[in-house]
Amino acid sequence: MGVPLPEKLQPKNQATRSPKPVHGTSDFVVVSNRLPVDRVADEQSDAGWRRSPGGLVTALAPVMAARDGAWVGWHGAPDETLEPFHHENMDLIPVPLSGDEVELYYEGFSNSTLWPLYHDVIAPPEFHRTWWDAYRRVNRRFAEAAAGASARNATVWVQDYQLQLVPRYLRQLRPDLRIGFFNHIPFPPPEIFAQLPWRQSIIDGLLGADLIGFQRPNDTANFLRSARRFLGASVKAQQVHVKEPDGTISHIARAEPFPISIDVGQIQKLAADPEIIARSKQIREDLGNPKTILLGVDRLDYTKGITHRLKAYGELLKDGAITVEDAALIQIASPSRERVESYRLLREDVEGMVGRLNGQFDTIQNTAIRYLHHSYPVEEMVAMYLAADVMLVTALRDGMNLVAKEYVAARNDNTGALVLSEFTGAADQLKQALLINPHDIDGLKATIVRAINLPKAESSRRMRSMRKQILAHDVQRWSEDFLTTLQVEAVRDDG
Repeated sequence: MGVPLPEKLQPKNQATRSPKPVHGTSDFVVVSNRLPVDRVADEQSDAGWRRSPGGLVTALAPVMAARDGAWVGWHGAPDETLEPFHHENMDLIPVPLSGDEVELYYEGFSNSTLWPLYHDVIAPPEFHRTWWDAYRRVNRRFAEAAAGASARNATVWVQDYQLQLVPRYLRQLRPDLRIGFFNHIPFPPPEIFAQLPWRQSIIDGLLGADLIGFQRPNDTANFLRSARRFLGASVKAQQVHVKEPDGTISHIARAEPFPISIDVGQIQKLAADPEIIARSKQIREDLGNPKTILLGVDRLDYTKGITHRLKAYGELLKDGAITVEDAALIQIASPSRERVESYRLLREDVEGMVGRLNGQFDTIQNTAIRYLHHSYPVEEMVAMYLAADVMLVTALRDGMNLVAKEYVAARNDNTGALVLSEFTGAADQLKQALLINPHDIDGLKATIVRAINLPKAESSRRMRSMRKQILAHDVQRWSEDFLTTLQVEAVRDDG
């Protein structure tokens, strides 16, 4: 049954609100926390903007071009209001956020409440009513902007955990719309989700959508269990009969897994580029041409299991199972949420571990761990994938983990080994990876040694199987599958 969401509070220092929505002209509207463009200093670049990297933009750009699309999101600068503008076949609708709202809605509720809660409380979530108030207020503003951009009977696709109230607000504003929502991160079991003081409002917000997509079947099941437990909703198979306060059924919401993927074609093309192949060889030479290069690529986040990986690697060095002369670990840890205290502490822990291990095991010629706290363009990442004999993905909890899929896509010659946490969404598809429980340090150590010594025939068989799966399920297919299902569900609901 629907739980009415409280009216928004009027804050201090609030950014300019969107005008009262009217019917727009866009038949397809995407709503996400950020717009798909980054501001660039070079004014010669298309009006000072360039398309952001990432699979979501790649998947949806063709749909935008074909369906008169608009993208609603924050442009990345607080306390600034921009008019809508056009960029590369997309109408972009900037949603303004104040500095206070960035702190409370984004850094606070989204990343210090929802993120840790949805990742099995690896870090303790914080619950603050001021954060929740900001979250509701900002979600309402995003919904108003999307409603104002959408043509009659348009399709609106809302993205991710920062905007879980938008579907309900949208349905209230524009009941004519087809509304989809995709959750890119895990959805926790009811026993964990129960901790959230505003659990009913979140579930009710999501049930405003006609179709709610998740990465894994378990995430879908967790959501449906929560809808039944916390709202008393009528759940049949994967459908929720959503009721209004007067008891009438407003619509049927469907929940279903749609595992996201990558732009396989782009990765394969780059992996065949002679310059990138040459760069991969240069990387090996710069490391002293070790027999084995191991690679970790992560955002610096406590969900990624970086410290578990470093602990296992350090113990292998101490045990003598590997040596710095024969093996080298490259750990890329791109900066992330550096204003959040738990992330600052994690960086100190990781860099402390790297320093101690390098101090203990480095030689004049060889470094145990090459630690890189940077973000790199996709071309350099593909060169890293080609250089690495073993890819280490040790996440403690991850919605999908696209790095694992990118590594597999880059291995055109079917060589290499993927060590993959069973707690990632990717483990559901990449069943021929060497699956591990990252909490089991001894098991992780044994699997790393196995990956280093994996016979070529077995390595080739496993990689060929994983590549076949990814080639058949790229990010374009993901978006097509979701939008086709949304169309079917909306038509069935109308009938």
